[in-house]
Amino acid sequence: MPNNIILIGFSYTGKSVAGKALAVKLGWEYVDTDALIVEAVGKSIERVFADDGERRFRDLEREALKNACARQDAVISTGGGVVIVPTNRSLIVKSGFVVCLEAFPATIYKRLQENSDDGDSEPVRPLIEGGDFQENIKLLKERRQPLYAIAEWTVHTDKLTIDQVAGEIVRAYRLTTLGTAEIQDTTASPFRDADYTVFSGSQPYPGYVGWGILDELGPRMRDLGISGTLHLIADTPVFALYGQRVVASLEEAGFDVGHHLIPPGESTKTLATAETIYAWLTQRKAERDDTVVCLGGGVAGDLAGFVAATYLRGLSFVQTPTTLLAMVDASIGGKTAVNLKAGKNLVGAFHQPRLVLADVATLKTLPPRQRTAGWAEVVKHALILDHILFAHIEANREALQSLDAEISTDVIKQSANIKAHVVSADERETLGPRMLLNYGHTVGHALETALGYDSIVHGEAVAIGMMAAADISHRMGMLSAEGLQRQRALLTSFGLPTKAPPVDPTAVREAMALDKKVAGRVNRWVLLQDIGEATVRDDVPDVIVDAALKEVLSG
Repeated sequence: MPNNIILIGFSYTGKSVAGKALAVKLGWEYVDTDALIVEAVGKSIERVFADDGERRFRDLEREALKNACARQDAVISTGGGVVIVPTNRSLIVKSGFVVCLEAFPATIYKRLQENSDDGDSEPVRPLIEGGDFQENIKLLKERRQPLYAIAEWTVHTDKLTIDQVAGEIVRAYRLTTLGTAEIQDTTASPFRDADYTVFSGSQPYPGYVGWGILDELGPRMRDLGISGTLHLIADTPVFALYGQRVVASLEEAGFDVGHHLIPPGESTKTLATAETIYAWLTQRKAERDDTVVCLGGGVAGDLAGFVAATYLRGLSFVQTPTTLLAMVDASIGGKTAVNLKAGKNLVGAFHQPRLVLADVATLKTLPPRQRTAGWAEVVKHALILDHILFAHIEANREALQSLDAEISTDVIKQSANIKAHVVSADERETLGPRMLLNYGHTVGHALETALGYDSIVHGEAVAIGMMAAADISHRMGMLSAEGLQRQRALLTSFGLPTKAPPVDPTAVREAMALDKKVAGRVNRWVLLQDIGEATVRDDVPDVIVDAALKEVLSG
């Protein structure tokens, strides 16, 4: 039997959104049978029904299902009525692990009203149009319900988040295919109170996000079995604010702690600075069983992580991020690096931390420009993988900008979870999912290089880069004009730039040529098909790139 997971169920039960999240968790391909139909005939499902009738649609659906089920390691989302054809049901059962997503008619009706696009590329199904929508849903669902019984597992999605639905499917898949209830779900966190867990090739590690939790660092490390000597590397201004509190927490937990301070700013992230830290570790007679702890933002984390990865061929590492950018991005996933004059992060290593602890309250002392820049990465995560989070950010932008404790902590947790799930599926950026995190970074990193690392903040550069990528997406016929405008409006509302300051376009182009995503001298672009749906393309014509660059570099 092909190793696929096939999602069936009524419209608006969440097959598309959960399927995409599930594919990211597993590192598998995602296939939507309705999308295959639209691609084949060049028109929407509604137009097929209107122009050609239901019989023609079912013929197209049967061919799309055959196409999808012929694949291997795929998450396949099907249309709500695919099960009414007996040969389709037979093919589905033979082609993988079948899961039915369920929801009450009232839930389905509410989702339809909200136009949330949970409905598997089914905006308003022709078969439930006209008259009393909710009653039509109830009656049609009742007729189809016995046919959904071909599923090996059913998940009720009414009160679950997308991530919870995907996690339940993974648990069911592993339980069923491995044939024992004792098998552990490798995506379920072994850390009961962790806010997220990253699953790496070496060992999983927890992430904690909360308001006022900095004092928990020492006990959390001790509970993980970390012991011995700690080498704390910190931004000078951050240590002045929180250093003594962190040291006290670590010493009270029984650790021997020494600290080394580094200047803030991207210009610090160099091989020369790394060498000064190596010298300090040598003076302290650091040993292989010791642990490097970072207190600071993304620059400090990248640098300290690089040192931990390379000194004595690898020391344990703990991240305590104090910037928004680091909390949702840089501290999660084990990417460490330093810059060269030729480009950003060109020398680095993958080195996963043992623990990440983010105290959102420390953002109160973050300079406003840095905090604003951090929201760019939060918006990025929503743009590439979670349209519901994007809408949530749109609705709560003022509370987020004022750093409301409850709302900000919740959104940061959600954003960090997205990063954690993606890197768990693609730890070393070899399978594809992790590359999606580079949305906006091709132009963003090039701008940082061309402008000098301290003249533009990383998040600002990413915001401009996301506008270039969205512009390309629109010109490629993927992202709608409305989607392009929603992205621009949200970035602007946070005070993020959408056009670059004066810069030499040639210097930007030269920096783009050194981008880490270049393959065969061709830039691979992370682009948007829609809000919450990203893809990677290497076929973007130069004329479209030139037009997009002209748009964002004309500021």
